[in-house]
Amino acid sequence: MLEVKQLTSIRDERVLFESLSFTIGSGELVQIEGRNGTGKTTLLRIITGLGDRDDGEIYWNNESIEKNRDEYHQDLLFLGHQTGVKRELTAYENLRFYISLHSKHPTDKETIYNALVKVGLAGREDVPVAQLSAGQQRRVALARLWLSDHKLWVLDEPLTAIDKQGVKVLEALFLKHAEQGGIVILTTHQDMFADNPKLRKIKLGG
Repeated sequence: MLEVKQLTSIRDERVLFESLSFTIGSGELVQIEGRNGTGKTTLLRIITGLGDRDDGEIYWNNESIEKNRDEYHQDLLFLGHQTGVKRELTAYENLRFYISLHSKHPTDKETIYNALVKVGLAGREDVPVAQLSAGQQRRVALARLWLSDHKLWVLDEPLTAIDKQGVKVLEALFLKHAEQGGIVILTTHQDMFADNPKLRKIKLGG
């Protein structure tokens, strides 16, 4: 369970949000909504422990993330605007490196290649990331989702530069993660999960 309690963020003397509170439980899929500039990315970064807040607390499984940071980050996968991939490595090598740092279970080569196929990078697995387009580099980062052991996914605009078929594939993955007891928190400008009761929305900026 993730609990956001009385959270306040002020940037350049402008209040983005004040006394914001909500709880997200196991199996939930949550979209953070709001116009540009309402603090969606700021909120996600605070939730992950990477951003500063002016007031409030974040709790994971009833413990403050400040006091339990290492264990919290073991349960957390954050994909932000920066892809976090290493340009000198190939797409496959990037995922193998990610697994070596974060996965609790051994992963074979075929599983890694299948993750790259899922994001539309079939045939580009062994190309250095520096030679891929910005959109393809983002797909390398997204492929981590198929290899993730993390319970909590926090995703900032994960559908950027993804075509309609790719969006459907990601929607199915998000739903599967929630059905398995995980939590997905995301921002997106695209319509997702139309009329799906599993999606919960939290709106910033009134």
